[in-house]
Amino acid sequence: MPEASANIGVVGLAVMGSNLARNLASREGNTVAIFNRSYEKTQTLLDEHPEAGFVPAHTYQEFADSLQKPRTAIIMVKAGGPTDAVINSLVEVFEPGDIIVDGGNAYFPDTIRREKAVRETGINFVGAGISGGEEGALLGPSIMPGGSDESWITLGPILRSIAAIAEGEPCVTHVGHDGAGHFVKMVHNGIEYADMQLIAEAYDLIRRGTGKSPAEIAEIFAEWNKGELESYLIEITAEVLRQVDAETGKPLVDVILDQAGAKGTGAWTVQTALSLGVPVSGIAEATFARSLSSHPEQRAVAGALPGPDEEFTVSASDTDQFIEDVRLALYASKIVAYSQGFDEIRAGAAEYGWNIDLGAISKIWRGGCIIRAQFLNRIADAYAATPDLPVLMTAPYFAEALTRGQASWRRVVVTAAQAGIPAPAFSSSLSYYDGIRADRLPAALVQGQRDFFGAHTYKRIDKPGTFHTLWSGDRTEIEAEDTH
Repeated sequence: MPEASANIGVVGLAVMGSNLARNLASREGNTVAIFNRSYEKTQTLLDEHPEAGFVPAHTYQEFADSLQKPRTAIIMVKAGGPTDAVINSLVEVFEPGDIIVDGGNAYFPDTIRREKAVRETGINFVGAGISGGEEGALLGPSIMPGGSDESWITLGPILRSIAAIAEGEPCVTHVGHDGAGHFVKMVHNGIEYADMQLIAEAYDLIRRGTGKSPAEIAEIFAEWNKGELESYLIEITAEVLRQVDAETGKPLVDVILDQAGAKGTGAWTVQTALSLGVPVSGIAEATFARSLSSHPEQRAVAGALPGPDEEFTVSASDTDQFIEDVRLALYASKIVAYSQGFDEIRAGAAEYGWNIDLGAISKIWRGGCIIRAQFLNRIADAYAATPDLPVLMTAPYFAEALTRGQASWRRVVVTAAQAGIPAPAFSSSLSYYDGIRADRLPAALVQGQRDFFGAHTYKRIDKPGTFHTLWSGDRTEIEAEDTH
């Protein structure tokens, strides 16, 4: 029996798991046990990084025996069946009080199910969202763990040792119980979809409108990254646009097939928002835009459909103003995307009984993760000032930014529509902004229609109660039983 010398273990040694294990091993106080279904990957990691002092295991039992109690293991395997298989194997060799952490991109209802099942054995199960990709796993990710308070006592110091640091604070917090961590990671990814789509629309508008090359637009993004739009995604956008394809000599962006992939978290965010009754239109349009791009057979047929009569171009004298309009529209739409995402987190917390600190979430997204951005500090400030803030974009900083950018935002959406340039995320974000600030919405007519065809009833603005009009009779109004 091996000596129980490791305080943390990693199961699954593909790139993410290997990098996370190396990160853990590089931090003072950590000794890392490693296990992979195929021992070949274990041996490769041992050979390539002898300095890490890994404790290898050939079997789950060896792995468990090498861990100090309470045993703590992070699973980094493919979501779904493979995750369930590893959990079942660890439950067989772990004891009550031990901790199993799923660090993959699990769907949060699966995490709720798994936590409930594992809890019955006395073992703690933690669903932890980990953002930052391969580089983040190695150098410091943003980590969003759920799980029990008991598990956080052991797990907290370990995760704080490997998390990214932003302004002196580790980018990890105990999000909430059972599926809270994976829920927040899901919404993080949904916001990421919206952010990326908005940036792509900004690029497309500038390129089509001004005729600037990708390299020239890269310089525009690099300049934007020095101001309020400063973020990891703006930074890497400039890098991608600068890249020249070695084989053709063309800008790399021009030889990449225009079909965007997706791994499901964007769709989960939208599906969950629908079930919670939370409008996340910017995230939804970004997700649908990827779906649209991935149907070349439909686009080939529809390419013959008519568009605007005149080709869109911006005059040289108006170029600078147009680019500034796009920048302000991008920032305003980005505010909407984050506001909608935090609305969904709040609604999810209420639905599932999680006590989620929205300000703390914004802080742990400041480093390590894909959507890290300078303006997350402003989100943290907003929730610090008003913890129960009902609409993030009404906080003074964001309200001022929206006021400042509103005219540009509207011009950009109008221009895109007139020019026949798809800008679904810009357009839907502006529609949401106008909808949420409206004194009265046409939903009154929708309720009238619903009552007409389905007797769904309605409420009135001038007196309490629930009512129904006898549409197929004499059309008098009667008071109805409130079924809502």
